[in-house]
Amino acid sequence: MPDACSTAAALLGPRARRHVPLGPLTTYRVGGAASLFVEALDREDLEAVAAAVRATDIPVLVVGRGSNLLVADEGFPGLAVVLGGAFAAIELDDGGVRAGGAVALPVLARRCTAEGMRGLEWAVGVPGTVGGAVRMNAGGHGADVAGCLRGAAVFDLEGMPGAQPGWRTPAELALGYRSSGLGPRQIVVEAVFVLAPGSRAEGEAQLAEIVRWRRANQPGGANAGSVFANPPGDSAGRLIEAAGLKGHRRGSAFVSPRHANFFQADQVGSAGDVAALIDEVRTAVAECFGVELVPEVRLVGFEQPSS
Repeated sequence: MPDACSTAAALLGPRARRHVPLGPLTTYRVGGAASLFVEALDREDLEAVAAAVRATDIPVLVVGRGSNLLVADEGFPGLAVVLGGAFAAIELDDGGVRAGGAVALPVLARRCTAEGMRGLEWAVGVPGTVGGAVRMNAGGHGADVAGCLRGAAVFDLEGMPGAQPGWRTPAELALGYRSSGLGPRQIVVEAVFVLAPGSRAEGEAQLAEIVRWRRANQPGGANAGSVFANPPGDSAGRLIEAAGLKGHRRGSAFVSPRHANFFQADQVGSAGDVAALIDEVRTAVAECFGVELVPEVRLVGFEQPSS
C-alpha cells in the first residue's frame, strides 16, 4: 500500500495531498487521515485520478459531505476523493433539475422550492450531497431519491481512458432501501430529478415544517443521522430503545437520549468508541429480539467492520 500511495501521489502531482485528516470532513468529527487526498474540481481532475487508480489499484473513498461515514482512528490507507468546482452546479428547467454530484441536498431543496418546483422538499433535512444521496438512495419523510430520480451520470475510475460518464436510469442503478448497485470506484457526477411546478409558498411551508420536526425530534451535535436501516415493518430506534439502550455510553460515544437510532460522539472523541457502540447495540438487539440490524453508516478503515 505505501508503494501504491507513493506512485499515485507521483502521478497526481500537485492535485494530491498526503495525510489529510478526514474527521473534520465528516459529521462525526472523529477519525484519522487519508494517505492521499484529492479534491476533483472538473472532469480533467477525475481523469487524472482514474489514471492513478488504474496504474496502482489504490483503494478509493468518495467522501461527499461525510454525513454517512465513520473513519477509523487509524485513518484510510488509500485515496480519498471529494468533488467540488464544476460538480456543484444546479440547472433548473420546466420538468426538473440537473444537479452536480457535489451539490448539498438542503441547498438543492431550497433552490428548487424558491423557483416554484416541487418534489424535493424532503431533501432539506438530509445533510449529504447529490452524489451520496444517489449512491445510498437517501430519503426521509416518506420519500426517497428513487421516487424522483430520472437518472444519473456515473464516472467509473476503472473505465477506459477518455470514457464519458455513463448515464444510468434508476433501474440500472439498482436502487434499493438505502442502497444502490454502485461500487466504491464509481462516482456520481450529476443527477437529474423530476419535479413539478407548484406553489412556492406551500413548498416553503413544507420545508419549514420538516426543519421544525427534525429539530424537535432529532439530536444535534456530532452524529451521522440514522445508524441502522429500519428492519421490515419495524423501527431500529424503537428496537434499540426497547432493549434499554437509549442513553447507553461506550467511552466517548453514546446512544442519543432523544432518538435511539442516532449515536453521538463527544467533542474530543474516538471513532473506535463509535464502532464499538455500534457492535454492542447490534448484539443487544439481536439477543433481545432476534433482529439483526444493518448499519446505514459506512465504516471505513476498520479491520473488522461492523457490517
